[in-house]
Amino acid sequence: VSLSFCSVFFSAVPMGTTAKEEMNKFWTKNTRLNRPVSPHVSIYKWSVPMMMSISHRGTGVALSSGISAFALAALVLPESYPYYLDLIHSMSFGPQFLAFSKFALAFPVAYHTFNGIRHLIWDLGKGFRIPEVYRSGYIVIALTVVTSIGLAAM
Repeated sequence: VSLSFCSVFFSAVPMGTTAKEEMNKFWTKNTRLNRPVSPHVSIYKWSVPMMMSISHRGTGVALSSGISAFALAALVLPESYPYYLDLIHSMSFGPQFLAFSKFALAFPVAYHTFNGIRHLIWDLGKGFRIPEVYRSGYIVIALTVVTSIGLAAM
């Protein structure tokens, strides 16, 4: 054990209060000062940027969960990929169902990709004025729909 670690360890002052005591002090002070509790999302008027932010997080979680589930299935299922592909082909789904399924898979990928590019542009410090935020949001939605239809048609 190094000398510097020992000097830091032995000179550390134990906390005088627990986390629970600190939390109680915090809430007592807020009550005494009549501070409001942070508002819940349900009181806000919904807007396009708000819905797009929530959707971006949702598609990120859904995509990462879906990819993880697919990878896990590929690892643990007993047969190989061609077997399961033939199984799906043998079910004889109609063309409308297949087109809808492809659209349903393409939409979150396209949306998350285009909205991610929008966020990268924001990281450059561009597009923060309210009209630009709405315009870029509508562009992302339009590109997502067009791209998803194109991918589903393949």
